[in-house]
Amino acid sequence: MKVTIVGTGYVGLVTGACLAEIGNDVFCVDVDPRKIEILNNGGVPIHEPGLQEMLRRTRAAGRIQFSTDVKASVEHGDIQFIAVGTPPDEDGSADLQYVLAAARNIGKYSNGFKVIVDKSTVPVGTAQQVKNVVEEELKARGLGSESHGFSVVSNPEFLKEGAAVDDFMRPDRIVIGIDDDHAGNRAREKMKRLYVPFNRNHERTLYMDVRSAEFTKYAANAMLATRISFMNDLSNLADTVGADIESVRRGIGSDPRIGYHFLYAGCGYGGSCFPKDVQALAQTARENGHTLRVLEAVEAVNRDQKDVLVNKIVKRMGEDLRGRTFAVWGLAFKPNTDDMREASSRRIIEALLARGATVRGYDPVAMQEAERVLALDLAERPEDMKRLHLVGTQHEALRGADALIIVTEWKEFKSPDFGYLKSALKTPVVFDGRNLYEPESMAEMGIDYYAIGRPHVELDRNGSNN
Repeated sequence: MKVTIVGTGYVGLVTGACLAEIGNDVFCVDVDPRKIEILNNGGVPIHEPGLQEMLRRTRAAGRIQFSTDVKASVEHGDIQFIAVGTPPDEDGSADLQYVLAAARNIGKYSNGFKVIVDKSTVPVGTAQQVKNVVEEELKARGLGSESHGFSVVSNPEFLKEGAAVDDFMRPDRIVIGIDDDHAGNRAREKMKRLYVPFNRNHERTLYMDVRSAEFTKYAANAMLATRISFMNDLSNLADTVGADIESVRRGIGSDPRIGYHFLYAGCGYGGSCFPKDVQALAQTARENGHTLRVLEAVEAVNRDQKDVLVNKIVKRMGEDLRGRTFAVWGLAFKPNTDDMREASSRRIIEALLARGATVRGYDPVAMQEAERVLALDLAERPEDMKRLHLVGTQHEALRGADALIIVTEWKEFKSPDFGYLKSALKTPVVFDGRNLYEPESMAEMGIDYYAIGRPHVELDRNGSNN
């Protein structure tokens, strides 16, 4: 099938590559010529495991192309996926300017019946706005639905950054929202044909009305964010009452009605989805006269959780951190990505620098993006920027630091050389925002260990636990 993907970000690139992998003829278009140049030269502008290899195969087979030619992209695809960004507006609502611009171009250059697929995460009612814009453009061209019909479909993505290729190729569900009319029936047949390869073993496609499909995406991310904030809120109480949040997690997760997924306490969620989707859904509720009280709390808990590690550091080392150096392991918001959007490391680093500390940060893949983003964050604080150093290895970050702070749970941080860690630090102190280690074991090695919602084991003067 001939498919067009509008937008070459995380969702667009993964969608395009995976659809090309199974044999479709895919045209990816983007208004950013830098991205297209990178892609045409064999590169990938984002880090996503397995994506570069898949693009190399599909490019070599001639099943995927990249261009800034909007007219050619619209003429190419019978199915037009809109996979552009929907950044949060000032009030938290999703900014739809890029979605509607894509829709306008489709209407402007349409050369036949088009299935227009909202793949971007968009609020309830967006499909109707897309439909209105396309109809305006067709009317301006003097064209009617008879010769240039179309149907707007909602097909939200459920991709985890760091595992997006696997998620697309082995989906647990495919949600398609579609109108129950003649154009919708035509669109349904095309979408069914497109997704047949993913339904070989059993039917994974869930058909529903368009608004329900739009709602489903937000509801899914809101539920996952709620689980995270719930555990983070409990972890702070566990700190106060002396409970171990890891024991609590195992105790409640063993109940099949609850399960273990997204029940890990930490230093807050980030990324391109959860923060903005929680805000957007809450804003949608406000616009319709409702208050989603649970989601308001979820966002507030997450905002405060990003300060928990800094509060522990201040309690241990004092408010004035001048002359102190901190090693930071992990800068991306999660492992297996270079995405720095809403990353907890940004908040933590800014707070340490504001207190006069020096920071040496390391991340396995996000160094370039971290350098760009942190430079923007600290643009008006040049003196603080001088005390931020991004280094090439995790060991280099440790040397001579007063303490280690773990922010992202990369695999290489899970079993480090603790002997080197202890000897490289001025003082063997670790603040762990992802609960990677066991407090008792750390104490036995003479390391002063502070985790999230886990008991702190005091060391005696000889560096052993009491």
